[in-house]
Amino acid sequence: MRRIKSNVDTQSARFLTFERHNRQLADRLRRHQEKARFQRPRRDIDRLRKQDKLLVRERIDLLLDPGTPFLEFSPLAANMAYDGTVPSAGVVSGIGIVNGREILVMASDSSIKGGAWYPLTVKKMVRTLDIAIENRLPMVHLVDAAGAFLPLQSGLFADRHMAGRMFRNQCRLSAMGVRQVALVLGHSTAGGAYVPTLCDYSIMVRKTGGVFLGGPPLVRAATGEEVTADELGGADVHGSVSGTADYAVDSEQEGIALVREIVGTFPGASKAVLEQRETEPPYYDSKELYGIIPDDVKKQFDIREVIARIVDGSRFHEFKPAFGTTLVCGFSFLYGRKVGVIGNNGVLFSDSAKKCTQFMQICNRDRVPVVFLQNITGFMIGKDYEHGGITKDGAKMLMVQANLDVPKLTIMTNGSFGAGNYAMCGRAYDARFLFSWPNAQISVMGMEQATKTLTQIRLRALRQKGRDLPDEEIEQIRQNVARDYREKSSAYYSTSELWDDGIIDPADTRKVLGICLSVALNRDFTETPNGILRI
Repeated sequence: MRRIKSNVDTQSARFLTFERHNRQLADRLRRHQEKARFQRPRRDIDRLRKQDKLLVRERIDLLLDPGTPFLEFSPLAANMAYDGTVPSAGVVSGIGIVNGREILVMASDSSIKGGAWYPLTVKKMVRTLDIAIENRLPMVHLVDAAGAFLPLQSGLFADRHMAGRMFRNQCRLSAMGVRQVALVLGHSTAGGAYVPTLCDYSIMVRKTGGVFLGGPPLVRAATGEEVTADELGGADVHGSVSGTADYAVDSEQEGIALVREIVGTFPGASKAVLEQRETEPPYYDSKELYGIIPDDVKKQFDIREVIARIVDGSRFHEFKPAFGTTLVCGFSFLYGRKVGVIGNNGVLFSDSAKKCTQFMQICNRDRVPVVFLQNITGFMIGKDYEHGGITKDGAKMLMVQANLDVPKLTIMTNGSFGAGNYAMCGRAYDARFLFSWPNAQISVMGMEQATKTLTQIRLRALRQKGRDLPDEEIEQIRQNVARDYREKSSAYYSTSELWDDGIIDPADTRKVLGICLSVALNRDFTETPNGILRI
C-alpha cells in the first residue's frame, strides 16, 4: 500500500489556529472527565469509608492487571441531565484486562445516591450489556446499588429497553456461553437482586453485601416481620443457606482477588481471522490532528489527512479515487489487521453513494471490518439530483451498510447531519462502537438552516395571533433558538444522552479503534453468499 502524502503545512497560520482551538477543546474534555470521575461531596466519601468500602474506581484499579489500558464508556453520560448530580450516570463501565483476558466491567458508583438507578443509568447499563452480547465479551459486575431512583421510576422500568432489558441481556449472554462474575459489595435490591443471581459466579462481601427482592423496610411494611439486612439476605445466608451466592468473603479486597482468580479460569478468546501483517505506527504524528480539524464545523478538510494519522504506516489503498470524490474509500491496516475505511469529503452525491455501496460489499465478502469517519452534511438535494436517483442510490447504500456482517466502528470527526448520519453508520445502525471528538456536532440539519426554519415557525405562529414583533425581539428569538440548537447538537449533549460511547481526544483515536477492533473479533462473522454488484 502507498503511504498517503500529506499536504498539511504544520507551520501555517491555518494549522496553528486550528491546533490552538482543538487543544483547548481537548483540555476542556479532560477537565470534564476528571470532574465526572473523581469529584464527589466529602460526606459521600466519608459515608463509604465508614462502611469500609472502596470508591468505584479504586475497585476497578484493583481488578485490572497493573499497567494495562481501560477503555471507559461514556464517562460524561448524564453530564447535562439531573442538574449535573449524577456523574457518569452513576455507573462505570469499560473494557479492561483481567488476568490476561479482555473483560467488560460494569460497576455501580455508590457515592451517588447509594448507587441508585436513574433512567440514563439504566440506558448506560443496557448499552454495556449490548456491547457484551455484540462482542461476546465476558463480564465482571461490581454490584453496590440501591435500586431504582423512585421519583423517576416511570422512566426506567416498564418499556422494552428499560431495566428489564438488563436482565434479559444477562440471560442471552448465558445462553451464548459468555461468562459473567458478580461481586456484591453493597445491597442489591428488588430487580437489582437478579444481577448477581443471573451470573455464573456470585461472590458476596460479609456485613456490607446483601441480596433481597425486598429490603427490611419493605418486608416490615408488607408483612410486619422485623429482620436485619444480614439476616434477610447477607453473605452467609446466601452462601450457606439459600445457595444464592457461591462465595462469602470478609473484605472488598478479598472479593476482588477472588474475581481475578475466577476470571483466570476462563478460556482465552478465540479471535476471528483477518488478514494480518506486522504492526507499524503511523508515519505522521497523531497529535497533528489538532491542526487539521477546523475551528468551525462549516469548514472543510481532507479526510485522508485524518486517515494518515490513524492507520499503520499512514498507508492507504484508495478504491475508485477518481469517482464519487466526496467519499473516500479504501483499505489500510490497524495494529496489523486489515480494515476498510470510509470517510466523508463533502456532501453525498449519487456517485459517491454507489462507490460506497460497491466497496462495502467487497469488505463484507472479504471479511474486512469497516471504519466510518463521519463528517457529513447529508445527501445532495434538488430537482436534478432527485431525477438522477439520489434517494434510490442513498437507499442502496443504507441497505448494504445496515446488513454488513463484519464489525463496524464509527468516529464522529466533525459534523453529522440528516440522513448522512444514517448512511455513515450512526447510532441507529448498530456500529459495534461509536465515539465522538469534542468538536463533533449531530442534528437533523445544520444550525444555520435549523435556526432560520425554527425562527420562521415561531414568528408565523405569533403573526397568526396578531402579533408583529420589532426587529430587536425577532433577533432575540433567533439567538435563543440558535443557543438551544447549538447546545443540543453538541458532543457533550450527545454523550450525555448516550448517543455515543464517549467523547475521545482525537489524538487517542488510533488506540481506541485498536482496542475496539480487537474486542470485535471475539465474535466470528460469516462470508456473504452474494457476488459484488457494480451499481
